[in-house]
Amino acid sequence: MIAALRAALVAGIAMMTNIATAETSYTILDYKDLEGWERDDHHAALRVFQNTCPDLDAPDWRAICATAPTFGNAKKFFELLFRPVLIEDGADAKFTGYFEPELQGSRVPTARYRFPVYRKPPEVRLGQRFLSRAEIENTGALVGRGLEIAWVDDSVELFFLQIQGSGRIRLPDGSAIRVGYGGANGHPYRSVGTELVRRGTYASHQVSAQVIQNWVKRNPVDGAELLRHNPSYVFFRTVNQVPAHKGPLGAMNRSITTMRSVAVDPAYTQLGAPVWVEKDGDNPIRRLMIAQDTGSAIKGAQRADIFFGTGDEAGRQAGRLRDPGRMIVLLPIQRAYSLLPEAVM
Repeated sequence: MIAALRAALVAGIAMMTNIATAETSYTILDYKDLEGWERDDHHAALRVFQNTCPDLDAPDWRAICATAPTFGNAKKFFELLFRPVLIEDGADAKFTGYFEPELQGSRVPTARYRFPVYRKPPEVRLGQRFLSRAEIENTGALVGRGLEIAWVDDSVELFFLQIQGSGRIRLPDGSAIRVGYGGANGHPYRSVGTELVRRGTYASHQVSAQVIQNWVKRNPVDGAELLRHNPSYVFFRTVNQVPAHKGPLGAMNRSITTMRSVAVDPAYTQLGAPVWVEKDGDNPIRRLMIAQDTGSAIKGAQRADIFFGTGDEAGRQAGRLRDPGRMIVLLPIQRAYSLLPEAVM
């Protein structure tokens, strides 16, 4: 078993995606360098890791995934088969949070439920620009075309549903529709929080999702105009294959797990890889998570978005998170050492 594993690990190096640039540096650490490593629940992390193992195709990853069920000690599994690698691109580390919103809605429009959640129109093509957010909302170009999945009662929460990319719509009878990302209109994302700071409405440290929501609701006319500052518009699809007790689908098309799944920039961190998170600031986090998602605002080697779960409380916790720290990726041993300059090797 060990000989076969070693052969597969070596073979996997030849299939690596070259993510290195002149500005990217790689430092191999020891597990004793990971603050809090000894105290984490490694079995919980291993269970989440195994959820997306089947999607890792390179030989070294496949060999590790095949070996995972035979390890009784999860901590030893990670320590024996991986090396911690600090990947840096010169930018400061930044942790934020995200969540799965739950909106109140209906399958039919009413006086209360009047904001449509749209499927992607058939004429929308990947890489091509469609109508902007303002044009979609002001011209009624999608009205009456049967594209509505449901109608919700709050335009601001719908806006943040689009930013999160997935969520649940709770219906009056207590049932729910789960929706996931179904496409976008091809316009770039612009932060309305950054726009409020630019206007002098708030200082940067004051801005959070809750602050933005409250301001828009207090200023409905100016608030609608503020939301249209972001021309990007997200369309949805219904997600019926995910049981209600599981998390939403991430970028690997598998359910993600509260406080164990993290969104990363796949240009630096391979999706499916274990990631050691050392988040500083209020309520520090020292935990092994799995890179199972991405996001349009998640760019950089030390940029990560932690999944906080479903609902309003998860949203409040996620919205407050904007902290420094560092993120260390766990890579198969030969893959890790192959990233080092030859002089170091």
